[in-house]
Amino acid sequence: MVLCLTMLVVQPLHYAHAFDLFGYCISGDCKTTTQDADVIDPKTYQVDLNLRGDVTEEVELALKSASELWRGRDKAVAGSAGLLARAKGDYRRLLAGLYNEGYYGGEISILVNGVQASAMKPGIEFPDDSIVTLSIDTGNIYRFGTFDIFNRAPDPQGGEDVVERPDTLKVESGDIAKARSVGIAGRLAVEEWRQQGYPHAKIGGQSVKAQHDKNILNVNLSIDPGEKAAYGVTSVEGTERMDEDFVAYMTGLNTGEEYDPDDIEDAKQRLDKLDVFSVRKVETGDEVDKDGKVPINVEVREKKLRRIGLGATVSSTDGAGVSAFWLNRNLFGRAERLRLDGEISGIGSSSSADELDFSLSATFTKPGVFTPNTDSVTKIFAEREFNTSFEGETGGFSSVLTHQLSRKINVAGGGFYEYSRFKDAFGTRNFSTIGASGEIAYDGRDSKVDPSKDALAKIEVKPFYEFENGNAGVRVDAELRAYQQLDRNGDTVLAARVKVGSVFGPPRDQVPTNFLYLSGGGGSIRGFGFNNVGIVDGLGNVSGGRSLLETSVEVRHKFNETLGAVAFVDGGIVGEDPIIDFSQDFRVSAGVGARYYTPLGPIRLDVAVPINPKAGDPDFGIFAGIGQAF
Repeated sequence: MVLCLTMLVVQPLHYAHAFDLFGYCISGDCKTTTQDADVIDPKTYQVDLNLRGDVTEEVELALKSASELWRGRDKAVAGSAGLLARAKGDYRRLLAGLYNEGYYGGEISILVNGVQASAMKPGIEFPDDSIVTLSIDTGNIYRFGTFDIFNRAPDPQGGEDVVERPDTLKVESGDIAKARSVGIAGRLAVEEWRQQGYPHAKIGGQSVKAQHDKNILNVNLSIDPGEKAAYGVTSVEGTERMDEDFVAYMTGLNTGEEYDPDDIEDAKQRLDKLDVFSVRKVETGDEVDKDGKVPINVEVREKKLRRIGLGATVSSTDGAGVSAFWLNRNLFGRAERLRLDGEISGIGSSSSADELDFSLSATFTKPGVFTPNTDSVTKIFAEREFNTSFEGETGGFSSVLTHQLSRKINVAGGGFYEYSRFKDAFGTRNFSTIGASGEIAYDGRDSKVDPSKDALAKIEVKPFYEFENGNAGVRVDAELRAYQQLDRNGDTVLAARVKVGSVFGPPRDQVPTNFLYLSGGGGSIRGFGFNNVGIVDGLGNVSGGRSLLETSVEVRHKFNETLGAVAFVDGGIVGEDPIIDFSQDFRVSAGVGARYYTPLGPIRLDVAVPINPKAGDPDFGIFAGIGQAF
């Protein structure tokens, strides 16, 4: 049996070094403010919903979503005045709901205890459990007669300025005249001008007329593009410790370059990535000057300078562990980050202190090196590992440049040095290794903790030279994670992962143990012990291999906003040679899991069973954490 549980607490560190742990104030001023959720003079009510006309499932859902009375029927309102305000407001909301579905001749009745809400005067009192009757007759559906947009932008010269029109947008003659389609089409027409350098484009005029005798809606929109503009001066307000000029530089909005709304969004993302600001706004000025330039206004509010975090792990096989970090997010005024990390694990699994795992590291990140999209990351570390496959100590450093090519594509490259000593199935060995690394990654996921669309793909190449044995080699790793929604609402998601790796060059007994591949555990093949899937010798010792293949398939279903479940199959193989030998055992596990969704991401609890266990493998494993397994 394997049981893993992880907890994490992160708090901002104020100048007075206030600190609380698991909700208890340890030092400093830990006072917090909470909003009183109690409702004054609560009034409950019941809702009867009567729908007439050509009511499809989609229309019914839209009207229920539009009605605040319906959505809030299980919660008390603040007194009779609150109920009356909600009822009167629903006329407007339901009318908009009908328009959005293409119904312009409908009728709405809202009775509270048999009396029309629109006729009620302020000050009326309602008893508890009042009866609210919503009666909606959709009437006939309307279709577009004409839909014309005047003064459209010219066709773009490059593919970057193309504004994609969703396939679901139907605004041709004869299509259902949904009001939201009118709004979407107008916004897209404005965006076409903005993409070509017109920051103040807007709808200059519109005419929307219904012919009730023919159930037709005629729409005419006219676009006012305004003036074409280039970027002017970028001004920054609200900084305390940050260098204003550096903040302007990190927006990447260079004076004289043509305005592009995509540039504005990129600027916001770069400022967010600095992790310095709790508030940031990047806005275009209201006017274009006589030189054809528009000013850019940046407003920020800085976060607390320091931050600390504590974590704890519990495993039935590996004992307990604690971790901590300290972060300064702005050392010298240009968002330079220094982070110190420490971790001890294996507590309680053995009575010997020599069998504890530990790690210490210091990471310095300097953003905006060479370009606003390039960061420098330097790290020094020391660690000790002890598990059933090997024990060892490693120390070293690395320096890497990361560059964002686009919103979804990043590249990285740098160098490293490590000195290590390992004791494993090959005996006790020392290694002195220098090398380089290069990586390219595509990340189109809609969320990093709970993705449901697109994919993550990356490949890393790490050439190295090991001095103790005089060997040169290269390690290559590639991984693909893909996600597909299986239903319209995205409640059911199919997720798949495949990872491959190979070490070319030295024989296996001359490759540093931490460069070889082991598998098993919560992040790979659930159900097997951590790092317990590898090359097994005649004595039952497990050692790392020079090739790896891991696969996982999950079906995730969300029952409601807080609860979900998954079913999964994991598999993997570790090979002696750089090319996978599929005649070796392909280890497989299967399991189910529960998900509890929080603002930080889903809390997961998975139970997995090895399908083809060997001697020493557990009967099952239990794994917990924050975020999906992959």
